[in-house]
Amino acid sequence: MSFFRISKQSFLIAAFLLSALLVHAQKSTQKQLEEKKADIKKELKEINALLFTNKQNKAAVFSDVENLSYKIERKQELIKLTNQQINLLNQEIEDNSKFIEKLEKDLFEVKEAYKEMILKSFKSKSGKNRLMFILSSETFFQAFKRTQYIKQYSLFRKNQAKKIGLISAELKEIKKELLYKRDLKQGLLTKNRSTQKTLESEKKEAKNIISKLRNKEKKYKRNIIAKEKESQKIDKQIDKLIREAIARSNKNKSSKNSKGFNLTPEAKALAKKFELNKGKLPWPVSRGVVIQKFGTQPHPVVKTAKIKSNGIVIATEKSQKVKTVFEGSVLSVLQFRGSNPTVLVQHGNYITAYKNLSKVFVSKGDKVSSNQYIGEVFTNSSTGKSSIQFSIFQKTTPLNPLLWILKMN
Repeated sequence: MSFFRISKQSFLIAAFLLSALLVHAQKSTQKQLEEKKADIKKELKEINALLFTNKQNKAAVFSDVENLSYKIERKQELIKLTNQQINLLNQEIEDNSKFIEKLEKDLFEVKEAYKEMILKSFKSKSGKNRLMFILSSETFFQAFKRTQYIKQYSLFRKNQAKKIGLISAELKEIKKELLYKRDLKQGLLTKNRSTQKTLESEKKEAKNIISKLRNKEKKYKRNIIAKEKESQKIDKQIDKLIREAIARSNKNKSSKNSKGFNLTPEAKALAKKFELNKGKLPWPVSRGVVIQKFGTQPHPVVKTAKIKSNGIVIATEKSQKVKTVFEGSVLSVLQFRGSNPTVLVQHGNYITAYKNLSKVFVSKGDKVSSNQYIGEVFTNSSTGKSSIQFSIFQKTTPLNPLLWILKMN
């Protein structure tokens, strides 16, 4: 009987520990989801402020539908994350309900066992009988063993009483947690319904715009292709400039070094410092939201059209100053007829590119420090949109800037 009770106690302790670990893991996941949601909410706030504040003219209609599509995509992600939270809460509520049921059963069993123990102890007039039990021992060793047994029995009684208190307290906390989670779930459902309502309204608005543009779809697609060609033209020129700079640095060296810059010790140290700041680099503008990500992706409106980006496009405010993300030297200031200037800054084996500027404050060969202003962002007069494309290259290989810059505060 004693062994059974001790095993039961061990099982309850293990159950408590397992429950605590499970709750910690669930809270950690909920926290991560809440942080992701907070980031998207911040993005949506910036999207509204930077892309939808000013009333735009008819020439901006193509831009409007692109902005709406991006906004819709972020809201869908927000709803998806909230649904994940709700599903997680459903699982937590179910787990809590089962655990409450298990604890109530355990509490009943422990109370019954404790009641039986007290009753037996009372009936046997424990104080007198215990003394007689010890005095009737045949040997000193037997008396010692019986004394130890009585002490263990007394301790076990205290532990049983303590266990009842612990289970009762745990039960109270889990019931409290259960009520909190049910309220939280209801709040998330209400918020999700509200977000879904605005999402449907925005989808309808985007659909209406696309419907009106149906007869201009070919022109719209031509505009996308033209913009892509212009972007590729700039990317090819950037690649050419970097290769030429590599070749110049290896002019007096063997051809085996021609794939990378022949760096001075100072330049190698700078490149190493740049690498160590991966994920910590500042943004090239003080305020903005990423409206186009790195890599090849379908166009947000014309899904059959593909767009390729060697960097990220950041929507920002009009006349926003553009700053370097790290110290280095200006490799080149590039400009084609009909396009806006691009500044390339070298950081050892790494190059950062700042495209779509209206003004440039630096020249080729200038030394620049981190966060130094090098230009001003361009604002499209017909759409009212201000944006910059920011890229990072390791030699001639484009890297995803989102892996290198800090989250925007």
